Amino acid sequence: MKYIKIKGARQNNLRNLSLQIPKNQVTVFTGVSGSGKSSLVFETIGAEAQRQINETQSSFVRNRLQHLGVADVDHIAHLNVPVIIDQKRLGGNARSTVGTATDIYASLRLLFSRLGQPFVGYSNVFSFNHPQGMCTSCEGLGFVSAINTEALIDTTRSLNEGAIQFPTFQPGGYRWLRYTLSGYFDNDKKLRDYTPEEWDMLLHADTHKPPHPAPGWGKTMEYQGLLPRLQRDFLKKDSKELKLRQQALASIVTTTTCPSCKGQRLNETILSCRIKDRNIADCAAMPIDELHTFIQHIKAPAYDTVLQELLKKLQNMVTIGLQYLTLNRATNSLSGGESQRIKMVRHLGNSLENLLYIFDEPSIGLHPKDLDNLGTIIQDIKGKENTVLIVEHDPDLVKIADHIIDMGPGSGAQGGDIVYQGSFKGLAHAEGKTAAYFAAPRSINQQPRQPAGWYQLKKAKLHNLKNISVAIPQQVLTVVTGVAGSGKSTLMSKVLPQQYPQAKIIDQSPLRGSIRSNLLTYLGLADKVRQLFAHANKVNAALFSSNSDGACPNCKGQGIAKIDLAFMDDIEAPCEVCGGSGFKPEVLAYTYEGKNIAEVLQLTVAGARTFFAEANFVSGLDILIELGMNYMTLGERLSDFSGGERQRLKLSSELGNARSLLVLDEPSTGLHPSDTQKLMVLLNRLVHQGNSLVVIEHNLDIIAQADWVIDIGPGAGKQGGELVFSGTVPDLLQQPHSATALYLNKHLNRVM
Repeated sequence: MKYIKIKGARQNNLRNLSLQIPKNQVTVFTGVSGSGKSSLVFETIGAEAQRQINETQSSFVRNRLQHLGVADVDHIAHLNVPVIIDQKRLGGNARSTVGTATDIYASLRLLFSRLGQPFVGYSNVFSFNHPQGMCTSCEGLGFVSAINTEALIDTTRSLNEGAIQFPTFQPGGYRWLRYTLSGYFDNDKKLRDYTPEEWDMLLHADTHKPPHPAPGWGKTMEYQGLLPRLQRDFLKKDSKELKLRQQALASIVTTTTCPSCKGQRLNETILSCRIKDRNIADCAAMPIDELHTFIQHIKAPAYDTVLQELLKKLQNMVTIGLQYLTLNRATNSLSGGESQRIKMVRHLGNSLENLLYIFDEPSIGLHPKDLDNLGTIIQDIKGKENTVLIVEHDPDLVKIADHIIDMGPGSGAQGGDIVYQGSFKGLAHAEGKTAAYFAAPRSINQQPRQPAGWYQLKKAKLHNLKNISVAIPQQVLTVVTGVAGSGKSTLMSKVLPQQYPQAKIIDQSPLRGSIRSNLLTYLGLADKVRQLFAHANKVNAALFSSNSDGACPNCKGQGIAKIDLAFMDDIEAPCEVCGGSGFKPEVLAYTYEGKNIAEVLQLTVAGARTFFAEANFVSGLDILIELGMNYMTLGERLSDFSGGERQRLKLSSELGNARSLLVLDEPSTGLHPSDTQKLMVLLNRLVHQGNSLVVIEHNLDIIAQADWVIDIGPGAGKQGGELVFSGTVPDLLQQPHSATALYLNKHLNRVM
């Protein structure tokens, strides 16, 4: 057997590891969060494989390839060309859809250009990004944005007083100068006193050079009305500045479906072309499994090659559990799990061999039924003599491994070692938290709490929900189950808040805060820590903020210097003045209990709990330890948190509240089974405090401990949206038509 050989891996918390990983097999890496799995798989093996393949390319190509940094390892031998499929959201702008990301829409365009009647052009004109195909009103976006002038302009002020209420148009901003130096306005005149001509010049004027600008007007500068300038610079442009100004734009922009194309993105000529009474926009709006059926019924022997290629791509989407998506779905609306599976689809149809596939928790967002298909896909990839490495917590995916490497024994400084390496069968006799979980017996909630009342959801018919009514018990733990795309999240995250506005949705969306926000600032503990330092050293507390007096002047408190090397990789190097701390060197001379502020920010939550044991704010850290987040550092940026970590952090703020209706969307995401047990303790505490908990979940251990289960399905998309079951876990296990019941029985080693 051939092996990938690793010697001296020290990335992050890895303890100088040397190991061999069998090639042409499926190896699953397990261990608690922070144990070193990702450090070994992604930041060492994946990074080194990617770096080596990148170096074979020209500098121009290298600048456009994925970069994972340089691994801290002595030597890695026998690597293959890597295919790294992570959970990073596909993102993209408003023109990026499921259809464009998977190339299925390109095949559909080809089909309509050959079979559609009447003939309107070749495949490129069926693209909403093509000038001859797009709707001219919305330029292929499907929606139109208008600027609310009343929100944008304060007519009680003059230009000099900041009448234009948008960043960079405020006094001193470079866009503001285009108006104050134009020569058209009295800059101290209140806008409410403007003449109609002045209003038109301010808001609507076309681009031109002013005849009599004030001193300071640049030779190449041109004047343009405020509304067309905002349209040009923000609404019709995908730029870094646009992303920075999203919050400001939201306050002045209203977005509606395009009245011309009704959201279909294409012009009338293109939409007139049909196959079996459906145009290409109709097809893009169909769930993928329905579109597959529609294409199957098209009989055109001359174009059988085109049809078969399209059917194969659609079938791959169904196989991977994404049959409920539509081709016109924007990629920036997809979850991390959906994004990862779409990336997987790209590799299902190829015949490439001897590659190194690396997956990051591909089970996320999938029902156990969907995991069966995923396991088959992974085995198919391995069957082409590829090597598959998977970082995973889900027991069902761990079981399909040919080889297991369990990391730990703990997280952070307590991790970084190999606890066990071998077969799944051998794991039963190993030590560590993963082995303990598989050795433990499975149980269900035999004594569910009794509801204190009911929330009655009536006639829910949003998206695929089929006019269903559901009773949700109060002051108990309700788990909502069903395959991906069955309608669970629509029912509980969309319909429930409509009918019960007091419902709090605790999801995995980004946390509020700036790019400089970290765990300590989010918890509201930063000022308290700074006060401890200030009191101990008899100095101003602002010195211990990298956003204030203590900021390193060279890197402005960010700790890094970014070096642009044109066509070579950008380099992010620690700031040479502060050494990467973000603080002035003189600030680091001040200590509290033997540590400076930078060293404190590098403490893990568990380490900080011990370090600040005598402080009055440690209860905030205790909650994070209960949630299994003890490995995170105090200075970790919010932008680096995973979706599951963000949700658990939000959940911690609800402790102590009572009588709330809380909806959690897959809170077990990214948790090792031992940490899932900690999560259950926290969920039960919230219920004991009088809260009503609704948890959308696929995790069978959490489902088994529910007081009440609501099962939605039976399938996904059009085949879902029905109430399959509502009741206790023991009653669920007797349901022959529930996929959740089938897999829960298997999990409990029972047979239905």
